[in-house]
Amino acid sequence: MKKILMLGLGFLLATGALASSEEMTKKGFLTSEWCVKNDLFKDCRLESYACGSEGCFAHWNFGDKVTGKMVLYVHDEGTYYNIDLGKIKAHELDEAKNANEVTFTGEYDPQTNTIHATEFKAPPPPKKSFFKGCL
Repeated sequence: MKKILMLGLGFLLATGALASSEEMTKKGFLTSEWCVKNDLFKDCRLESYACGSEGCFAHWNFGDKVTGKMVLYVHDEGTYYNIDLGKIKAHELDEAKNANEVTFTGEYDPQTNTIHATEFKAPPPPKKSFFKGCL
């Protein structure tokens, strides 16, 4: 009887843990948390991705731990979501940094406001243009 009760309790706890996180897809502007808090978007310095603020490279050495946080700012909601990039390689995000219309899909944790990203899609790069004429 105890085994059945413990098994039932374990099942309820596992179901509750799965229900607390949900799959979500969000589209927005990918930047660092420091840049969002300082209202810098296209002008965001890339060093804030590594060490967390503007001008921090003066004290940051190659090989130091990366302390900057990546966030996705959603314009329609006026808020941002923390992005956990555990399943995405850092070099894949090069085209998506400081870009709008970046889409992330993954598990959402409402307690930490974090999307545990499983995949992302960056917008296509701007088309090449040829300037005709003179100024």
